Amino acid sequence: MFSIPGKQAVSITDRAAAQISKLMNDKGHSGLRIGLKKGGCAGMEYTMEYVDEADPNDEVVEQDGARVLIAPMAQMFLFGTEIDYETSLLESGFKFNNPNVSDACGCGESINFKDVSELTAERSA
Repeated sequence: MFSIPGKQAVSITDRAAAQISKLMNDKGHSGLRIGLKKGGCAGMEYTMEYVDEADPNDEVVEQDGARVLIAPMAQMFLFGTEIDYETSLLESGFKFNNPNVSDACGCGESINFKDVSELTAERSA
């Protein structure tokens, strides 16, 4: 929907691709859908869910056995995002390095995005 020919909607680091591929193999699903929902103190939260079939309007990104599907309503806000997977002594999880975020809460669980007109102008430049 919001793709640029020849450019993937999101990029996936090697660590994230390995973790997504492992999850898909362990859980027996064919992909991981990423989306957004209203919530948190900054206004929006990322969602992740296992899927067995792509929606016809999903943007599909595949890399090294990892298959990420981007929900249609999230595509504009996730375009250009790098998906990483980090592990530390206290926690591990996916990290979204998203250039479209204008603000995030202190804990990093919720985000707010640039104005839609800004996102559209950046993509057409």
